[in-house]
Amino acid sequence: MSQAITFSEYGAPEVLKLTEVTPPEPGPGQVRIRVRAASVNPLDVKIRSGLMAKAVPAHFPVMPGLDAAGVVDAVGDGAGVAVGDEVLGGTVGGGYGEYALLERPIAKPAAVSWEVAASLVTVGRTAVRVLDELGVRQGQTLLVHGAGGSVGTIAVQVAAARGVSVLATAGDHDLERLTALGAAAVRYGDGWLQRVRAAAPQGVDHVFDASGAGVLAGSVTLTGDTAHVITIADMTAAQHGVRFSSGNASQAGDSLPQLVQLAADGRLTLPVWRTYPLADAAHAHADLEARRNRGKAVLLP
Repeated sequence: MSQAITFSEYGAPEVLKLTEVTPPEPGPGQVRIRVRAASVNPLDVKIRSGLMAKAVPAHFPVMPGLDAAGVVDAVGDGAGVAVGDEVLGGTVGGGYGEYALLERPIAKPAAVSWEVAASLVTVGRTAVRVLDELGVRQGQTLLVHGAGGSVGTIAVQVAAARGVSVLATAGDHDLERLTALGAAAVRYGDGWLQRVRAAAPQGVDHVFDASGAGVLAGSVTLTGDTAHVITIADMTAAQHGVRFSSGNASQAGDSLPQLVQLAADGRLTLPVWRTYPLADAAHAHADLEARRNRGKAVLLP
């Protein structure tokens, strides 16, 4: 038996309980890892609270967790890795435990910490997926709303690495960091549209909204075309004729190896705000719900 965080009903963070479970067995193409780090994502919070009950119905008990990194403990047929390898990837059946299953695992470079390795998966794939859906090209100008968050931070860096001119809206505490990452950073909130226009007199070709802060109408005005705006956070997207991107992370294809290599080379950074022991998963969820975090929250089983 091993320990894992599970919940058996929707509700507040307190429904997350440390429980005894049987370690999962890997199927074809899967590996079981001894988890060293598991990322806490906003989607985990939404699933636990019941906000995603229609889209992602729960079969209780549920072990949350989309991403994890650790040491391979057992392998299924055709997994392509060996026991003892250090890997990261998307989980099958949850990652908040001492053991987890990964599908299509990626080798973890020594230069990438366990915390960052676990944190890159979902947010990185989401960022790359939306950039590809927008069709942003070298020499164009991209505006990223909510660039201080994990998805936005990665989108800024990947776009800059592709030769895109990047503008970023964020809070005052993130402006200096985003500027260092290659963006022209402007303060979000009232007056953002005027500040963006002043920072990009050449105009804006595409907008990636990771904030959900009611910026879609202004973003369409900036680009002049609803097809050039995508949001991952604003549920009113359809009212503005804007695409809401919520594709499965696996649809990003082979973006994860690229992201891991960028991180290993020091060309992609992802702030880890705080780490928690496994038993404090409810605390981590409460911090995300209260928006106290300034970077990724990570469980360390």
